[in-house]
Amino acid sequence: MSGNPSTGPVAIGPNISVVGDSCSGKTTLAAALAERLGLRHVELDSLSWQPNWTPTPDEVFLEQVHEAVAQSGWVIDGNYGRIVRPITWGAADTVVWLDFPLRVTLPRTLARSFRRWRTRELLWGTNRERFWEHFLPWDRSLIWWTLKSHRRRRVDYAAAMTDPRWEGTQFIRLRSPAEVDPFLERVRLRVAA
Repeated sequence: MSGNPSTGPVAIGPNISVVGDSCSGKTTLAAALAERLGLRHVELDSLSWQPNWTPTPDEVFLEQVHEAVAQSGWVIDGNYGRIVRPITWGAADTVVWLDFPLRVTLPRTLARSFRRWRTRELLWGTNRERFWEHFLPWDRSLIWWTLKSHRRRRVDYAAAMTDPRWEGTQFIRLRSPAEVDPFLERVRLRVAA
């Protein structure tokens, strides 16, 4: 099944990958799905970042991702396409894609970054938001990254929905925040055959 189911129960899982642009709500949806379905929640950002914004070395990161998906029953959120997708999507039964327009994600990026910076929210170890970095034209800026990757990600994920490599994977594409709550209300854990 691909696309966005509009009515009735939606059976998914038990291994679910939630993807989308920065600030589309991947972690929030993944946590809600995990709670609703009684599954483990794995946040890829927490595996990717060490204290002081030090990236986890690729070989360690990949090992952690392999461990996270080794046992069935998880909801994992994050993209990390080039390095992680073969692992996460290779083990996933369902991919939920939050395909929101930039007019939704960019204001969310600013609001979330400002809130995290203002409250000094602790993120993944000892990391804290650096709000002003987001206005600079470099890859550490979520604004710049979202603008740079949005179109490419949209094309890539749309193509993946028909790619024979993922033929057995159920894709659910949610195109607006208004589709998220109705989806959560209808979602059920797929019963093994």
